[in-house]
Amino acid sequence: MFTGIIEEVGTLDRLAGGEIAIRAAKVLEDVALGDSIAVNGICLTVTHFDAAHFTADVMPETVRRTSLAELRHGSRVNLERALTLQSRLGGHIVSGHIDGVGTIAAMQEEGNAILLTVRARDDLLRYIVEKGSVALDGISLTVARAGAAEFTVSLIPHTREITNLREKRIGSRLNIETDILGKYVEKLFPGGRAPGDAAPRSAGGLTLGFLREQGF
Repeated sequence: MFTGIIEEVGTLDRLAGGEIAIRAAKVLEDVALGDSIAVNGICLTVTHFDAAHFTADVMPETVRRTSLAELRHGSRVNLERALTLQSRLGGHIVSGHIDGVGTIAAMQEEGNAILLTVRARDDLLRYIVEKGSVALDGISLTVARAGAAEFTVSLIPHTREITNLREKRIGSRLNIETDILGKYVEKLFPGGRAPGDAAPRSAGGLTLGFLREQGF
């Protein structure tokens, strides 16, 4: 699990043959084989490392679900080590399992902030709520507005400065992980589904009547 608080921006060295190699520094300070590191929000397992790099295996499913295939040698990527029990949860609960990819539709200055509008599929937008949380390329952000075809987040200067968002432009694609809590709640209700489900579930599980009986 992660928090969506980026620790550093690394550099892609290689992505080929089902393996990714990234140049980094901070996330390598206490790294061990088998550790999880989020790369642009994607949870990957360290298979090799040295003083300046780490490598991880990348499955075809990961490439299909994310924007990894668009990265090139030298691309800048957001990095975060896995959450520990001693960590402050400064962002929100992020699993590192990408739900899909969105496209930057607009970038507008607002005082010292940037309003970043992202266009996404309907099956992702259903889990985006105003003032809720969303992870974009692994960055924990608060939804400022939620629309029918897109949503907007507000970026403070610090977020842009320490992440790869400073290099993004209109048309750039971002990995999206929606709030894990919303997905589980929907899955438990009759007719609910979670991302990737082929069809709604049959009746059963939690109901509004049951919750009322329990005092909710």
